[in-house]
Amino acid sequence: MITALFSSVEAGLLYALMALGVYISFRILDFPDLTVDGSFVTGAAVASVLIVGGVNPFIASLAALGAGFLAGCATGLLHTKGKINPLLSGILMMIALYSINLRIMDKPNVPLLQQETVMTIITTAFQRFDQALATFIPFIPKTWAIIVFGVLLVTIVKVVIDLFLKTEVGLALRAVGDNKKMIASFSGNTDRLTIIGLGLSNALVAFSGALIAQYSGFSDIGMGIGMIVIGLASVIIGEALFGAKTIVRATLAVILGAIVYRIVITLALRVQFLETGDVKLITALIVILALVVPQMVAARAEKQRKARKRGAAVASTQADYESV
Repeated sequence: MITALFSSVEAGLLYALMALGVYISFRILDFPDLTVDGSFVTGAAVASVLIVGGVNPFIASLAALGAGFLAGCATGLLHTKGKINPLLSGILMMIALYSINLRIMDKPNVPLLQQETVMTIITTAFQRFDQALATFIPFIPKTWAIIVFGVLLVTIVKVVIDLFLKTEVGLALRAVGDNKKMIASFSGNTDRLTIIGLGLSNALVAFSGALIAQYSGFSDIGMGIGMIVIGLASVIIGEALFGAKTIVRATLAVILGAIVYRIVITLALRVQFLETGDVKLITALIVILALVVPQMVAARAEKQRKARKRGAAVASTQADYESV
């Protein structure tokens, strides 16, 4: 059980990068970008092929980030220059990326089990630390390397995003999502900002895909199916549990939401009547609950507030009547 939860936190930290990308497109830009399902695999495919070809895993992961940026920019161009509906732009790019990813990998699956990856390098570097820790806590998993790496990486990415969204370009990007017509009236280039935002979003998604492929030991053409739902689940769960009043708090909520999501999935799959194939169903139910429950709580709180207001008005009227 402890090992399973430990693995959930590891995966959650790596998927948090993808969730941050989804947050930028859906919350900052207010753009329903379905490119995610394709760009996630693009990142995994580019990194895997380069690693198999002998390229340093860290450089391969950065190359995957660049490939994701290009994919996001392509979606932005379809929408801004091609005047295609945002949803349809993402769908078209997702479909195109399926064939592109197959071309990159040249086959449906690229194994990495015999290759040196970011995960194997970091795990090797942590061997002495893990051995020393195991003498004091024998029941913990074999290595803390991936969790430490994940925490450091996600923290760096979060801080960079927080700082970027407070810059002039970042503020303009946020404004485009809130009111595109207002930015256009101030002579802001909304098309360029949209393209940049989608590029950054899919760059993070592809980077996450590259790391997940190295964590899992393979890249697969079907590994991106449902990624957009997982990303949305992480964003919605994080916002519902931890709030999103400020950018700093919102990005932290997204990261924690990704971790909570993986833990919930792990715990749910330990129920006897559920199987591995039920993951998508569980994800859908989690998203539904995360969307419906906060609305029900808010509606109940509003109802109670109105009831108290009516009670106060009745009490005030009765007091005035008695004074007369």
